[in-house]
Amino acid sequence: MSRLLAAALTVALAAALAVGAALGVVALLEARPDQPGTPLITYERAGRGS
Repeated sequence: MSRLLAAALTVALAAALAVGAALGVVALLEARPDQPGTPLITYERAGRGS
């Protein structure tokens, strides 16, 4: 009976670990990086006709 209990506890622990890892991956994928307020590239309009 103790071997059956150990196997059941191992399965339960593995399932809990898998669920925790999946939730962690989802949380990382939903994290948004900070968006800078200034653009990286700007175009000069000086010297054009309009």
